[in-house]
Amino acid sequence: MALISVSDDLAKKSFTSVENKFITKYMPHLEPNSVKVYLFSLYLYQNGLNSYTIDDVAQKLSLTEQEIINYYEYLEELELVAILSRSPFEVKILDADNINGTPKKFKPEKYADFTKNVQNVLKGRMISPNEFREYFVLLEEYGFEQNALIMIINYCVNLRGDKIGYQYIKKVAKSFADEKVTTVKRVDEKLSAFTSSTSALIKIFNAAGINRKPDIDDDKLYKKWTSEFQFEDDAIICGAKYFKAKTVEKLDEALCELYKNKKFDVKEIEDYCKNKNSVYTATLEIARALGVYMQNSAPYIENYVNVWYNYGYSFLCLKSVANYCFKHNMKSFEDMSVFIGELYKEGIVTDQNVGEYIRKLDADDRFIKEVLTVCGLTRKIISWDRESLARWRSWNFSDSMILEAAKLSAGKSNPVAYINGILSGWKTDGIFEVEKITRTPSYKPANTDTRAERAAAEAHFFELRHAAEDRAEKALRTATSDEVYGDIHRQLNELAIELAFAEIKDAAKAEQLSEQIAKLEADGDKRLKELGINKADFTPRYSCKKCDDTGYGKDGKPCECMIKFLSENN
Repeated sequence: MALISVSDDLAKKSFTSVENKFITKYMPHLEPNSVKVYLFSLYLYQNGLNSYTIDDVAQKLSLTEQEIINYYEYLEELELVAILSRSPFEVKILDADNINGTPKKFKPEKYADFTKNVQNVLKGRMISPNEFREYFVLLEEYGFEQNALIMIINYCVNLRGDKIGYQYIKKVAKSFADEKVTTVKRVDEKLSAFTSSTSALIKIFNAAGINRKPDIDDDKLYKKWTSEFQFEDDAIICGAKYFKAKTVEKLDEALCELYKNKKFDVKEIEDYCKNKNSVYTATLEIARALGVYMQNSAPYIENYVNVWYNYGYSFLCLKSVANYCFKHNMKSFEDMSVFIGELYKEGIVTDQNVGEYIRKLDADDRFIKEVLTVCGLTRKIISWDRESLARWRSWNFSDSMILEAAKLSAGKSNPVAYINGILSGWKTDGIFEVEKITRTPSYKPANTDTRAERAAAEAHFFELRHAAEDRAEKALRTATSDEVYGDIHRQLNELAIELAFAEIKDAAKAEQLSEQIAKLEADGDKRLKELGINKADFTPRYSCKKCDDTGYGKDGKPCECMIKFLSENN
């Protein structure tokens, strides 16, 4: 009779298949809980239970999430599984026929002194054969000297007590091995360096209310905060206090936020934290002024309002800018950011300077409205009108001269284009004062039909120019709607503004910023390639490169393309 048999009822039930080689080759040597994890993983896969998470597995097996991860790492070392991803955590079960995956057998006599010394250090519990096996793997596969590993185990015991689990010891030892710290000398140097920062960490922990001793991982973070981020201990404590960071992870998040927002001094950190509610309120008011709905204000605060605030703009000033942007059809945070970037590049930052600049823009719009009214137009102001006014003034025409041209354009089919033609003619003849305008000019003005043709040409080039610009803007909007490229584009805009100031004041910083910009541009180009977007499409493709489809050269005279258009349509 067979040693094992099953009942008929059992034979009819469902089963989870296990590879025979796992049972014969691995199971006799594996740590018991790792067998539980392996078998349960097979069960989940074979029964199509795809919704399970690492936390679900931990609850089912009455283990912690970290223990489950540790056992998967253990099984991965034996080539029974492969960890594909850690966020989210994903594992692939491998076949049990890997030569390198066979559990190694170690001769206990080889490590007799080592095992005795380790047991003396871990007095709070008995060390199992499987745990000793883990230490033997560290010695043989990671290259630790025996006394170096004992020093690490002793450090862990001093930190967390002699009942500490071997998984933590293994984690710490691997972190040492990653830094090539496997000899007695190098372990001693690393622990000595850590000890030098321990007192500072204890002070920070006490201030933050973190109720444990600092460890090696905390020391790594402390070095990041003080060396990479350049925070002083008082600033770190201040950050912990205002962010109510009760864990090292929360404190690291807080300091990363402060670093990103360039708040390093205690006073800067205090002001930043006290203003956080103000920033939130200001963001809501700006969104309301722009007519923007925010489902989550955090990205707007981080990517826009905090950046503007760091430039030196007050919240009151930002609200007035938002009101101006809304009135002029710039109804998004990105549009407002472009406008503020132009202000910042010109050094217009204070409330007074911004107010004066906006009042000037409003005055320009009032004048444009007057010009349109004189022409007999009642429509809204468009960007072409503002561009035309800027061009006429760049030709050195006063407002009174522009109004005179507007009077002569009244009743024409395209009055604004007609004004352009009149002013261009006056510029050619050197007439820049109202007194020099005669009812019978010294030059022969074109007849009405010619003027009408010129107006049609103006309208034609207006359409050409804005069609090219609209295509470019649409291409850019498509690209920046991608989260990755959108973030790169935002950083490039910020750095470009900083570079403009650095080129005047700090050559070294300008060089550093140029390198950052070059790297970001390379990252951006790579992302655009992944998205299948041509970066050249961001630049308007004007049909005429000489005048950019305005119809006029820099001297105010008709461009060759304008002359050609008129001749072809005459």
